[in-house]
Amino acid sequence: MARPLNPPKRMTRAVLPSPALQGYRHAMTQPPTALAGFVESTFNHDGYSHQVFTAGSGPAVVLIHEIPGLHPGVIDLARRLVQRGFRVYLPSLFGTAGAEATPGAMVRAIGRVCVSREFRGLTRQPPGATGWLRALARQAWADGGGAAADGPGVGVIGMCLTGGFALATALEPTVLAAVMSQPALPLPLGAGRASLGLEPREIGSLRERTAADDLRILGLRFTNDRGCPPERFSTLRQQFRDGFESIEIDSSPGNAAGIPGVGALRAHGQPRRRARPSHQAGARPHAGVPRRTPARAPTAGVSRVRSPWRVTPVRHRRPSAG
Repeated sequence: MARPLNPPKRMTRAVLPSPALQGYRHAMTQPPTALAGFVESTFNHDGYSHQVFTAGSGPAVVLIHEIPGLHPGVIDLARRLVQRGFRVYLPSLFGTAGAEATPGAMVRAIGRVCVSREFRGLTRQPPGATGWLRALARQAWADGGGAAADGPGVGVIGMCLTGGFALATALEPTVLAAVMSQPALPLPLGAGRASLGLEPREIGSLRERTAADDLRILGLRFTNDRGCPPERFSTLRQQFRDGFESIEIDSSPGNAAGIPGVGALRAHGQPRRRARPSHQAGARPHAGVPRRTPARAPTAGVSRVRSPWRVTPVRHRRPSAG
């Protein structure tokens, strides 16, 4: 039988922040209204510079927005994480921070990503953007006192276009938990359907960390999501074995609980709402045993097994030997 997924360990190695990471420059402007309560700054690394909005206290979580940018839906998730006791870092990689997600904004953001040197290469996780995110994660760890003591590690959440960014950011050793929500890169064409967009040596490094219980990886997808095909999650299970846990929500045609509107998402018992606590708890990188939810009967849309995360999500286990 496969061993149960263990909670992530506390970071024990002393990893001192590089002087190159001292890249904060506090902005003089007021944050957008949607980001009221967040502290705005600019973070610079390796020639790239982006706004970062920070709020809360506790273990650090870097929350990476989706297309078209840092819209109110992502900010709402950040506020929920703050309420759960995290210090949240919201980088604004493209688009207008705080602006609504509109079709026009999506078109503009896609155009920006396609021509930007930082995001070049939709057949892999872009090294420019993910290198910047690793530097931000390391700085977030240092901000929390990690460099001075045996402080907590960092969690990273990526979604859709940036879903795989979370995995690439986990190459930074201060990251102890990576949450990939509908990872859409590399583009799901041909061999890209199963690809993680990382070099073999990078996958090997991550595999060593998961085998040593030094890194936990959580993935979420809809079963009929063409942008995040099942082959990609098969690769994740093959490469990381018990270090990878997945939540897959049935979105087959005719299933009203599959991909609902925003109003339906708020309904009690709706699969996406039930997955959300796992999405948040998956980023919990500090030591201690996460709170467990008593086992309950499966509900439509999400199959369950016992899990050390806060709720009991879908868990794909490898077959036991023999």
